[in-house]
Amino acid sequence: MNEEFEVTAEMLRKRPEMAADGWKVGQEIPGRVLHAKYSRYMQRVASVAPELVDELAETGARFTHHSSIAPTGTISLSLANNASNGIEPSFAHHYSRNVIREGKKSKEKVDVFSYELLAYRELVNPKAMPFAEKADAKLPDYFISADDITPKEHVDVQAAAQKWVDSSISKTANVPTDYPYEQFKDIYRYAHEQGLKGCTTFRFNPAAFQGVLVKERTLRTPPTASSWRTARCWR
Repeated sequence: MNEEFEVTAEMLRKRPEMAADGWKVGQEIPGRVLHAKYSRYMQRVASVAPELVDELAETGARFTHHSSIAPTGTISLSLANNASNGIEPSFAHHYSRNVIREGKKSKEKVDVFSYELLAYRELVNPKAMPFAEKADAKLPDYFISADDITPKEHVDVQAAAQKWVDSSISKTANVPTDYPYEQFKDIYRYAHEQGLKGCTTFRFNPAAFQGVLVKERTLRTPPTASSWRTARCWR
């Protein structure tokens, strides 16, 4: 990052701390200094690791951006049987997944268990299952899943994580089937107010379900008259 950039009036307007440091319109500023000292993300990093930012301003960095979080639930399934969902709670602790096997054209329904459920069954209670009716098979109340978190709480989780993500970030806010539309439409406004870079929502519609993941309990939900589409909003 040895490229030199001309300081402009717009730079000083957007980054008044540059003016406070003595930079003036027309001067040349090294890219490594502009990145390390005056990008909002690096300023946040400097609050916990100032020595790192000072070193980057002196020697430069190989990359201007360092982290991204995508709503990739499928990838979490491929890592040690759902051992990590990133900033997502588990979709469900037990559900069915439609997969296509090599050499076959039709989809095959397979059971999927969350990593935490398998660990709990192995270490604590081998009978445990979500929504079990028998007392000796019920899970503790701290076994939450994506549907147990309100849409606004999903947004809050993303906003908390985004502070430390300098590139793209997204996660899915699960919306209950019976969630009122009047409340749903405010989710995007709320996401914008939290400064989110993007917002993705998903509402299961049993009348027109074509997805990959499905819970037996959800399939038993009566179809509703309204039909919303999965929506994304990007800034």
